[in-house]
Parts: sequence; C-alpha cells; structure tokens
Amino acid sequence: MTERYDDQNIFAKILRGEIPSKTVLETEHSLAFHDISEQAPVHVLVIPKGRYISYDHFALSASEAEIVDYTRAIGEVCKMMGVQPGEGGGFRMISNAGEAGIQEVPHLHVHILGGRRLGRMLPRAD
Repeated sequence: MTERYDDQNIFAKILRGEIPSKTVLETEHSLAFHDISEQAPVHVLVIPKGRYISYDHFALSASEAEIVDYTRAIGEVCKMMGVQPGEGGGFRMISNAGEAGIQEVPHLHVHILGGRRLGRMLPRAD
C-alpha cells in the first residue's frame, strides 16, 4: 500500500463524531449509516472503524476480529434493511478502490443498495 490514509476524509470525521450520520448499525469495529446522496430506496454505507483505504488494504492488514466483524456487519445491515435475496429481492454491494475505480472517499466503504430493480452496472461483453 503506497497511499497514505487521510485522517481528514469525511468518514474519519464521522467516526470521530465531527460530522453527524444517520446510524443503521454500530459494532466494535464497524459503522453503517444511510448515504446522504441515496441512489436507491435502500442505500447504506458500511465502513470499518480502522484506518483502511480500500478492500485490498483491509484484507491484507486488518485483524481477524476486524474482518469477521465487518463481514458480519454487512450481512446484518442487509437483513435489517430487508434486502436479502428471496423476499427482499436482493441487493447490490459496491466498493470502489483507487482513482481508476472512481473511489471518492479514501476510506474503505461498501454501498448496500436495494429496494428496487437496479439494472446492469456495465453492459454485457459480447
């Protein structure tokens, strides 16, 4: 990891309580909250509390406890928001990484989107 963590990013400020958020779930190592620019009826962000920039950084550097907590928090948010496949219809989970991935905030986060049919993200390759 060559990129340095920016502790002034918006999610770091939310974690420090400097910026309010509408919390969905908080655990020892994770925080989930409603996105302020929702793109679907359900649009929740899930972030680890640690200083991780992207998923690969997290997967290679986080403790076992952080990884388990974060993974379970994502599952719990999907359950709480009623978007699990089956009766909830399903969801899309997105995590952008780096400049080419159009990552806007340099703190690992996943978007949980659901509540309607979302359509394709990318056209099919023929």
